Amino acid sequence: MPVISFANPKGGAGKTTTALLAATQLADSGASVTVIDADPERWISQWGGLPGKPDQVRIISDVTEDTIVDVIEREATQAQFVIVDLEGTASLMVANAIGMSDFVTIPLQGSSMDAKGGAKVLRLITSQAKMARRPIPHAVVLTRTSAAVRSRSLRNVTSELEEAGIPVFDTTIVERAAYRDLFDFGGTLSTLDSLQTSNLEKAISNAETFVRELVAKLREGRA
Repeated sequence: MPVISFANPKGGAGKTTTALLAATQLADSGASVTVIDADPERWISQWGGLPGKPDQVRIISDVTEDTIVDVIEREATQAQFVIVDLEGTASLMVANAIGMSDFVTIPLQGSSMDAKGGAKVLRLITSQAKMARRPIPHAVVLTRTSAAVRSRSLRNVTSELEEAGIPVFDTTIVERAAYRDLFDFGGTLSTLDSLQTSNLEKAISNAETFVRELVAKLREGRA
């Protein structure tokens, strides 16, 4: 089953949040999902220890650069989707996971610093694709964007990506309180309380749109 990695060597790019949104939305749709938590901070593992984790989500955190390939290969035979939240560095573990991926999502904030981190991932993807002798589909998703204002920095990064011919998701991950609440209170967006979490419906709509586009890109890449 498909393996989707989330990678960016720069911390704070929204990588783990985006990976968790993908995993929980897929689980809410009825799919079985294995999350390989390869980020040293183990944020998704901590989320999994809170109440409300869907039964369809399995979390594995005890992986190393020596074992991650075997773990991905094993889990891909058991779950409908494998989500890999990678560490924030351009390491051998990251390279190995990318080489095993059917699709790589590169979360970026709209800044030149994040774009430089994304460029490292793109170089890894190119290198691993050559070694595997196959294309590795990928795309950038812009994160923590404003629902109201498209900043000058965001417009600049988007323009640079387009000029470089780098695929970019149409959907951006908007900055929402609901996404932070997942890590504080557990569960999924559908189990949060709209009376206590602001703009929850908009957050759900944003996450659903992103995951639909992710699945569509995955299918395009596999085809």
